[in-house]
Amino acid sequence: MGLIVNPATAMVIVQMSFAGVNVLSKLAANDGMSMRVVVAYRFTFATGFLLPLALFLERGIRPKLTWVVLLQAFSCGLFGAGLAQNLYLKSLELTSATYASAMFNLVPAVTFILAVSLRIERVDFGKAAGKAKVLGALMGIGGALILTLYKGVAIQIWSTHIDLLHHNHNNASSSPAGHNRMLGCLLAVASCLCISLWLIIQAKMNEKYPCYYSSTALVSMIGAIQTVAYALWSEKDWNHWKLGWNIRLLTVAFSGIVTSGIMLVLIAWCLHMRGPLFVSAFNPLMLVLVALAGSLFLSEKLHLGTVLAAILIVIGLYLVLWGKTRETKRTHQLAPLESVQELPVSTPDINIRSPPHANTTCSQQSNKSARSPTPCVLSL
Repeated sequence: MGLIVNPATAMVIVQMSFAGVNVLSKLAANDGMSMRVVVAYRFTFATGFLLPLALFLERGIRPKLTWVVLLQAFSCGLFGAGLAQNLYLKSLELTSATYASAMFNLVPAVTFILAVSLRIERVDFGKAAGKAKVLGALMGIGGALILTLYKGVAIQIWSTHIDLLHHNHNNASSSPAGHNRMLGCLLAVASCLCISLWLIIQAKMNEKYPCYYSSTALVSMIGAIQTVAYALWSEKDWNHWKLGWNIRLLTVAFSGIVTSGIMLVLIAWCLHMRGPLFVSAFNPLMLVLVALAGSLFLSEKLHLGTVLAAILIVIGLYLVLWGKTRETKRTHQLAPLESVQELPVSTPDINIRSPPHANTTCSQQSNKSARSPTPCVLSL
Protein backbone atom coordinates (compact mmCIF):
# COMPACT_ATOMS: atom_id res chain seq x y z
CA MET A 1 0.00 0.00 0.00
CA GLY A 2 3.00 2.28 0.23
CA LEU A 3 2.15 3.52 3.73
CA ILE A 4 4.83 5.29 5.74
CA VAL A 5 3.31 4.51 9.16
CA ASN A 6 3.91 1.20 10.89
CA PRO A 7 1.03 -1.16 11.79
CA ALA A 8 0.95 -0.10 15.45
CA THR A 9 0.61 3.58 14.56
CA ALA A 10 -2.05 2.71 11.97
CA MET A 11 -4.14 0.82 14.55
CA VAL A 12 -3.89 3.72 17.02
CA ILE A 13 -5.25 5.98 14.27
CA VAL A 14 -8.06 3.48 13.61
CA GLN A 15 -9.10 3.40 17.26
CA MET A 16 -8.99 7.21 17.46
CA SER A 17 -11.34 7.27 14.46
CA PHE A 18 -13.74 4.82 16.12
CA ALA A 19 -13.71 6.90 19.31
CA GLY A 20 -14.47 10.01 17.27
CA VAL A 21 -17.47 8.29 15.66
CA ASN A 22 -18.85 7.44 19.11
CA VAL A 23 -18.65 11.07 20.26
CA LEU A 24 -20.00 12.50 16.99
CA SER A 25 -22.91 10.02 16.94
CA LYS A 26 -23.82 11.02 20.48
CA LEU A 27 -23.82 14.68 19.44
CA ALA A 28 -25.91 13.95 16.33
CA ALA A 29 -28.45 12.06 18.44
CA ASN A 30 -28.58 14.97 20.86
CA ASP A 31 -29.25 17.27 17.88
CA GLY A 32 -32.35 15.23 17.09
CA MET A 33 -30.98 13.22 14.17
CA SER A 34 -32.29 9.68 13.87
CA MET A 35 -29.62 7.02 14.32
CA ARG A 36 -31.23 4.96 11.56
CA VAL A 37 -30.61 7.83 9.15
CA VAL A 38 -27.03 8.12 10.40
CA VAL A 39 -26.40 4.44 9.57
CA ALA A 40 -28.02 4.81 6.13
CA TYR A 41 -25.90 7.84 5.26
CA ARG A 42 -22.78 6.18 6.70
CA PHE A 43 -22.82 3.18 4.38
CA THR A 44 -23.93 5.28 1.43
CA PHE A 45 -20.87 7.50 1.88
CA ALA A 46 -18.68 4.42 2.45
CA THR A 47 -19.90 2.79 -0.77
CA GLY A 48 -19.28 5.95 -2.75
CA PHE A 49 -15.70 6.00 -1.45
CA LEU A 50 -14.82 2.29 -1.64
CA LEU A 51 -16.42 1.31 -4.94
CA PRO A 52 -14.17 3.43 -7.24
CA LEU A 53 -11.17 2.39 -5.15
CA ALA A 54 -11.96 -1.31 -5.60
CA LEU A 55 -12.66 -0.93 -9.33
CA PHE A 56 -9.31 0.78 -9.85
CA LEU A 57 -6.98 -1.21 -7.56
CA GLU A 58 -8.36 -4.69 -8.20
CA ARG A 59 -9.28 -4.45 -11.87
CA GLY A 60 -8.61 -7.66 -13.76
CA ILE A 61 -7.84 -9.77 -10.67
CA ARG A 62 -11.28 -10.18 -9.11
CA PRO A 63 -12.69 -13.72 -9.21
CA LYS A 64 -16.12 -14.39 -10.62
CA LEU A 65 -19.06 -13.63 -8.36
CA THR A 66 -21.07 -16.71 -7.45
CA TRP A 67 -24.41 -17.08 -5.72
CA VAL A 68 -22.64 -18.36 -2.62
CA VAL A 69 -20.47 -15.22 -2.44
CA LEU A 70 -23.51 -12.99 -2.99
CA LEU A 71 -25.39 -14.77 -0.20
CA GLN A 72 -22.42 -14.38 2.11
CA ALA A 73 -22.13 -10.69 1.18
CA PHE A 74 -25.84 -10.22 1.86
CA SER A 75 -25.43 -11.85 5.29
CA CYS A 76 -22.37 -9.69 6.04
CA GLY A 77 -24.31 -6.57 5.09
CA LEU A 78 -27.25 -7.64 7.24
CA PHE A 79 -25.31 -8.58 10.38
CA GLY A 80 -22.27 -6.31 10.07
CA ALA A 81 -23.95 -3.19 8.70
CA GLY A 82 -27.71 -3.08 9.16
CA LEU A 83 -28.35 -4.88 12.44
CA ALA A 84 -25.03 -4.32 14.23
CA GLN A 85 -24.77 -0.58 13.59
CA ASN A 86 -28.44 0.20 14.24
CA LEU A 87 -28.41 -1.76 17.49
CA TYR A 88 -25.12 -0.23 18.63
CA LEU A 89 -26.10 3.37 17.89
CA LYS A 90 -29.48 2.89 19.58
CA SER A 91 -27.62 1.58 22.62
CA LEU A 92 -25.35 4.62 22.42
CA GLU A 93 -28.41 6.88 22.29
CA LEU A 94 -29.97 5.26 25.38
CA THR A 95 -26.82 5.07 27.51
CA SER A 96 -23.50 6.86 27.02
CA ALA A 97 -20.50 6.73 24.71
CA THR A 98 -18.30 5.18 27.41
CA TYR A 99 -20.89 2.54 28.28
CA ALA A 100 -21.48 1.47 24.67
CA SER A 101 -17.77 1.30 23.84
CA ALA A 102 -17.14 -0.81 26.95
CA MET A 103 -19.72 -3.34 25.77
CA PHE A 104 -18.04 -3.41 22.35
CA ASN A 105 -15.05 -5.20 23.90
CA LEU A 106 -17.27 -8.26 24.31
CA VAL A 107 -16.94 -9.01 20.58
CA PRO A 108 -13.84 -11.29 20.87
CA ALA A 109 -15.43 -13.34 23.68
CA VAL A 110 -18.76 -13.68 21.83
CA THR A 111 -16.91 -14.60 18.63
CA PHE A 112 -14.97 -17.26 20.51
CA ILE A 113 -18.15 -18.78 21.98
CA LEU A 114 -19.85 -18.85 18.58
CA ALA A 115 -16.76 -20.33 16.90
CA VAL A 116 -16.62 -23.11 19.49
CA SER A 117 -20.35 -23.77 19.14
CA LEU A 118 -20.03 -24.00 15.35
CA ARG A 119 -16.90 -26.16 15.68
CA ILE A 120 -14.78 -23.60 13.90
CA GLU A 121 -12.58 -23.15 17.00
CA ARG A 122 -11.21 -25.99 19.13
CA VAL A 123 -10.72 -25.85 22.89
CA ASP A 124 -8.07 -28.06 24.47
CA PHE A 125 -8.74 -28.00 28.20
CA GLY A 126 -5.50 -29.88 28.82
CA LYS A 127 -3.44 -26.93 27.62
CA ALA A 128 -2.95 -23.55 29.27
CA ALA A 129 -4.01 -21.80 26.06
CA GLY A 130 -7.41 -23.52 26.03
CA LYS A 131 -8.02 -22.73 29.69
CA ALA A 132 -7.05 -19.08 29.12
CA LYS A 133 -9.55 -18.70 26.26
CA VAL A 134 -12.41 -20.16 28.32
CA LEU A 135 -11.50 -18.05 31.38
CA GLY A 136 -11.24 -14.92 29.23
CA ALA A 137 -14.67 -15.51 27.70
CA LEU A 138 -16.20 -16.01 31.17
CA MET A 139 -14.54 -12.83 32.47
CA GLY A 140 -15.94 -10.89 29.53
CA ILE A 141 -19.44 -12.16 30.26
CA GLY A 142 -18.99 -11.30 33.93
CA GLY A 143 -17.91 -7.78 33.02
CA ALA A 144 -21.01 -7.37 30.88
CA LEU A 145 -23.21 -8.48 33.78
CA ILE A 146 -21.54 -5.99 36.13
CA LEU A 147 -21.97 -3.25 33.55
CA THR A 148 -25.67 -4.11 33.33
CA LEU A 149 -26.62 -4.67 36.96
CA TYR A 150 -24.24 -2.47 38.97
CA LYS A 151 -23.71 1.25 38.54
CA GLY A 152 -21.78 2.27 41.65
CA VAL A 153 -20.67 5.65 42.84
CA ALA A 154 -19.58 8.39 40.46
CA ILE A 155 -15.84 8.89 39.98
CA GLN A 156 -14.75 12.49 39.43
CA ILE A 157 -11.34 12.46 37.76
CA TRP A 158 -11.27 16.10 36.60
CA SER A 159 -13.65 18.97 36.17
CA THR A 160 -14.07 20.89 32.91
CA HIS A 161 -16.51 23.55 31.79
CA ILE A 162 -16.93 22.00 28.31
CA ASP A 163 -20.31 20.37 27.72
CA LEU A 164 -21.26 19.93 24.10
CA LEU A 165 -24.63 18.46 25.18
CA HIS A 166 -25.52 21.45 27.36
CA HIS A 167 -27.97 22.93 24.82
CA ASN A 168 -30.37 19.97 25.14
CA HIS A 169 -30.40 18.51 28.61
CA ASN A 170 -33.95 17.35 28.15
CA ASN A 171 -32.74 14.57 25.91
CA ALA A 172 -33.21 11.26 27.63
CA SER A 173 -29.85 10.00 26.45
CA SER A 174 -27.95 12.65 28.45
CA SER A 175 -29.12 11.08 31.71
CA PRO A 176 -30.35 7.58 31.00
CA ALA A 177 -32.91 6.13 33.33
CA GLY A 178 -32.76 2.61 34.74
CA HIS A 179 -34.98 1.00 32.11
CA ASN A 180 -33.09 2.82 29.34
CA ARG A 181 -29.82 1.51 30.76
CA MET A 182 -31.09 -2.08 30.79
CA LEU A 183 -32.49 -1.81 27.25
CA GLY A 184 -29.28 -0.19 26.06
CA CYS A 185 -27.28 -3.07 27.53
CA LEU A 186 -29.41 -5.68 25.78
CA LEU A 187 -29.10 -3.82 22.48
CA ALA A 188 -25.32 -3.60 22.90
CA VAL A 189 -25.04 -7.34 23.56
CA ALA A 190 -27.21 -8.03 20.50
CA SER A 191 -24.91 -5.77 18.48
CA CYS A 192 -21.86 -7.73 19.65
CA LEU A 193 -23.59 -10.96 18.62
CA CYS A 194 -24.29 -9.56 15.14
CA ILE A 195 -20.69 -8.37 14.75
CA SER A 196 -19.40 -11.79 15.77
CA LEU A 197 -21.63 -13.47 13.19
CA TRP A 198 -20.40 -11.00 10.59
CA LEU A 199 -16.75 -11.80 11.38
CA ILE A 200 -17.34 -15.53 11.00
CA ILE A 201 -19.24 -15.15 7.72
CA GLN A 202 -16.69 -12.62 6.40
CA ALA A 203 -13.85 -15.07 7.08
CA LYS A 204 -15.66 -17.71 5.02
CA MET A 205 -16.34 -15.18 2.27
CA ASN A 206 -12.66 -14.20 2.06
CA GLU A 207 -11.76 -17.80 1.28
CA LYS A 208 -13.90 -17.75 -1.86
CA TYR A 209 -13.45 -14.06 -2.76
CA PRO A 210 -9.95 -12.99 -1.60
CA CYS A 211 -10.09 -9.36 -2.75
CA TYR A 212 -10.62 -7.30 0.39
CA TYR A 213 -11.18 -3.99 -1.41
CA SER A 214 -13.88 -5.45 -3.63
CA SER A 215 -15.43 -7.56 -0.87
CA THR A 216 -15.60 -4.57 1.48
CA ALA A 217 -17.15 -2.42 -1.24
CA LEU A 218 -19.67 -5.17 -2.03
CA VAL A 219 -20.66 -5.57 1.63
CA SER A 220 -20.90 -1.78 2.04
CA MET A 221 -23.13 -1.49 -1.04
CA ILE A 222 -25.47 -4.24 0.18
CA GLY A 223 -25.45 -2.72 3.66
CA ALA A 224 -26.29 0.68 2.19
CA ILE A 225 -29.29 -0.76 0.33
CA GLN A 226 -30.55 -2.50 3.46
CA THR A 227 -30.04 0.44 5.84
CA VAL A 228 -31.51 3.02 3.43
CA ALA A 229 -34.60 0.83 2.88
CA TYR A 230 -35.04 0.39 6.64
CA ALA A 231 -34.55 4.08 7.34
CA LEU A 232 -37.02 5.10 4.61
CA TRP A 233 -39.59 2.69 6.04
CA SER A 234 -39.16 3.79 9.66
CA GLU A 235 -38.45 7.53 9.29
CA LYS A 236 -41.32 9.35 7.56
CA ASP A 237 -40.21 12.80 8.67
CA TRP A 238 -37.91 14.24 6.01
CA ASN A 239 -36.43 16.68 8.52
CA HIS A 240 -34.32 13.80 9.82
CA TRP A 241 -32.75 13.42 6.37
CA LYS A 242 -31.72 17.06 5.97
CA LEU A 243 -27.99 17.69 6.08
CA GLY A 244 -26.58 21.16 6.54
CA TRP A 245 -23.22 22.56 7.48
CA ASN A 246 -23.62 21.26 11.02
CA ILE A 247 -22.88 18.29 13.24
CA ARG A 248 -25.10 16.02 11.14
CA LEU A 249 -23.05 16.36 7.96
CA LEU A 250 -19.81 16.05 9.92
CA THR A 251 -21.03 12.84 11.59
CA VAL A 252 -22.18 11.01 8.47
CA ALA A 253 -19.21 12.18 6.36
CA PHE A 254 -16.64 11.25 8.99
CA SER A 255 -18.23 7.89 9.83
CA GLY A 256 -18.74 6.98 6.17
CA ILE A 257 -15.60 8.20 4.40
CA VAL A 258 -13.05 8.04 7.21
CA THR A 259 -14.22 5.22 9.51
CA SER A 260 -16.00 2.86 7.10
CA GLY A 261 -13.75 3.84 4.19
CA ILE A 262 -10.14 4.78 4.94
CA MET A 263 -9.97 2.99 8.28
CA LEU A 264 -11.19 -0.28 6.76
CA VAL A 265 -8.33 -0.05 4.26
CA LEU A 266 -5.88 0.45 7.14
CA ILE A 267 -7.40 -2.51 8.99
CA ALA A 268 -7.07 -4.69 5.88
CA TRP A 269 -3.42 -3.64 5.55
CA CYS A 270 -2.69 -4.39 9.23
CA LEU A 271 -4.41 -7.77 8.89
CA HIS A 272 -2.13 -8.57 5.97
CA MET A 273 0.99 -7.38 7.82
CA ARG A 274 0.42 -8.67 11.37
CA GLY A 275 -2.73 -10.79 11.46
CA PRO A 276 -6.11 -10.55 13.22
CA LEU A 277 -4.81 -11.01 16.78
CA PHE A 278 -2.64 -7.92 16.45
CA VAL A 279 -5.57 -5.89 15.13
CA SER A 280 -8.07 -6.97 17.78
CA ALA A 281 -5.58 -6.30 20.59
CA PHE A 282 -6.09 -2.55 20.07
CA ASN A 283 -9.87 -2.66 20.78
CA PRO A 284 -9.58 -1.62 24.46
CA LEU A 285 -7.82 1.57 23.37
CA MET A 286 -11.15 2.85 22.04
CA LEU A 287 -12.72 2.45 25.48
CA VAL A 288 -10.00 4.60 27.06
CA LEU A 289 -10.24 7.27 24.35
CA VAL A 290 -14.06 7.40 24.52
CA ALA A 291 -14.00 7.61 28.32
CA LEU A 292 -11.57 10.53 28.15
CA ALA A 293 -13.52 12.29 25.39
CA GLY A 294 -16.84 11.71 27.15
CA SER A 295 -15.54 13.18 30.40
CA LEU A 296 -13.88 16.14 28.69
CA PHE A 297 -16.48 17.15 26.08
CA LEU A 298 -19.80 15.46 26.93
CA SER A 299 -19.83 15.92 30.70
CA GLU A 300 -20.24 12.17 31.20
CA LYS A 301 -19.49 10.79 34.65
CA LEU A 302 -17.52 7.63 35.16
CA HIS A 303 -19.04 5.18 37.65
CA LEU A 304 -17.38 2.46 39.67
CA GLY A 305 -19.37 -0.27 37.93
CA THR A 306 -18.21 0.91 34.51
CA VAL A 307 -14.56 0.93 35.61
CA LEU A 308 -14.72 -2.54 37.20
CA ALA A 309 -16.58 -3.99 34.21
CA ALA A 310 -14.12 -2.45 31.76
CA ILE A 311 -11.17 -3.93 33.67
CA LEU A 312 -12.76 -7.40 33.63
CA ILE A 313 -13.65 -7.19 29.94
CA VAL A 314 -10.17 -5.98 28.93
CA ILE A 315 -8.42 -8.69 30.99
CA GLY A 316 -10.73 -11.30 29.52
CA LEU A 317 -10.02 -9.99 26.03
CA TYR A 318 -6.26 -10.33 26.46
CA LEU A 319 -6.62 -13.80 27.96
CA VAL A 320 -8.49 -14.90 24.84
CA LEU A 321 -5.86 -13.28 22.62
CA TRP A 322 -3.01 -14.81 24.62
CA GLY A 323 -4.53 -18.27 24.34
CA LYS A 324 -5.11 -17.86 20.62
CA THR A 325 -1.53 -16.63 20.12
CA ARG A 326 -0.11 -19.64 21.96
CA GLU A 327 -2.16 -22.04 19.87
CA THR A 328 -1.13 -20.29 16.64
CA LYS A 329 2.56 -20.48 17.55
CA ARG A 330 2.21 -24.14 18.45
CA THR A 331 0.50 -24.87 15.14
CA HIS A 332 3.27 -23.11 13.21
CA GLN A 333 5.93 -25.05 15.15
CA LEU A 334 4.26 -28.39 14.40
CA ALA A 335 3.66 -27.66 10.72
CA PRO A 336 7.33 -28.12 9.59
CA LEU A 337 7.61 -31.37 11.57
CA GLU A 338 4.50 -32.78 9.93
CA SER A 339 5.76 -31.81 6.48
CA VAL A 340 9.10 -33.53 7.16
CA GLN A 341 7.35 -36.71 8.25
CA GLU A 342 5.30 -36.73 5.04
CA LEU A 343 8.39 -36.58 2.78
CA PRO A 344 8.96 -39.89 0.88
CA VAL A 345 12.08 -41.82 1.82
CA SER A 346 13.94 -43.24 -1.18
CA THR A 347 17.24 -45.05 -1.59
CA PRO A 348 19.49 -43.47 -4.22
CA ASP A 349 20.72 -45.68 -7.06
CA ILE A 350 24.51 -46.06 -7.11
CA ASN A 351 26.16 -46.68 -10.45
CA ILE A 352 29.48 -48.31 -9.67
CA ARG A 353 30.69 -48.17 -13.28
CA SER A 354 30.27 -44.39 -13.53
CA PRO A 355 33.46 -42.38 -13.83
CA PRO A 356 34.67 -40.74 -10.64
CA HIS A 357 34.11 -37.23 -11.99
CA ALA A 358 30.47 -38.07 -12.77
CA ASN A 359 29.78 -39.11 -9.17
CA THR A 360 31.45 -35.96 -7.98
CA THR A 361 29.30 -33.84 -10.28
CA CYS A 362 26.04 -35.46 -9.10
CA SER A 363 27.11 -35.03 -5.49
CA GLN A 364 27.87 -31.39 -6.03
CA GLN A 365 24.52 -30.85 -7.77
CA SER A 366 22.70 -32.65 -4.96
CA ASN A 367 24.45 -30.56 -2.31
CA LYS A 368 23.75 -27.41 -4.30
CA SER A 369 20.05 -28.22 -4.59
CA ALA A 370 19.90 -29.04 -0.88
CA ARG A 371 21.46 -25.71 -0.07
CA SER A 372 19.09 -23.84 -2.37
CA PRO A 373 15.52 -24.68 -1.40
CA THR A 374 12.60 -23.57 -3.53
CA PRO A 375 11.37 -20.15 -2.36
CA CYS A 376 7.85 -19.89 -0.92
CA VAL A 377 5.74 -17.02 -2.24
CA LEU A 378 2.89 -15.81 -0.04
CA SER A 379 -0.04 -13.91 -1.51
CA LEU A 380 -3.50 -12.86 -0.47
